[in-house]
Amino acid sequence: MLPHGDWYSGGVDQTSVPWLDDEEMRAWRGMIEVFTDVHASLEADLIDGFGITEGDYGVLANLSEAPGRRLRMCDLAARLHLSPSGLTRRLDGLVKLGYVAREPSEADRRVTLAALTDAGYATLEAAAPIHVDGVRRVLIDNLTRTQIRQLGAAFDAVRRRRARDPAAESA
Repeated sequence: MLPHGDWYSGGVDQTSVPWLDDEEMRAWRGMIEVFTDVHASLEADLIDGFGITEGDYGVLANLSEAPGRRLRMCDLAARLHLSPSGLTRRLDGLVKLGYVAREPSEADRRVTLAALTDAGYATLEAAAPIHVDGVRRVLIDNLTRTQIRQLGAAFDAVRRRRARDPAAESA
């Protein structure tokens, strides 16, 4: 019996899959567990302090870095790895809070822009120090400078590989 049981087929020849060895499994599970823990801690800080989620913070941060604090909806969705409908749902709450506005593009009337409002920018400015403190507390301060460099290098290698080889997403 394979480790994942009968429920998985995924179109992969299961006899040819190179299973993770102990070191690979430790790295994989460690990444998932740490990501989940860090994300939950940062999310709690943002919800408790500002009534926004980590995903909402990502929207505000991306818009704050864009020219004119505006992005085409399709570009923002791509940056956040969201479907168009996923971005719409995410923005609905931020629009209700007055942190983001939807605006027609002056350059192309078929395009809708997501725009960071002054209230959204003020919320981001207030939340950013708390968020950075959380990132330091739950991740950065638990690592040596060498480990931080190694972690950054590992993530850079994965991003470069995936950028060069889109098939790596399904491989």
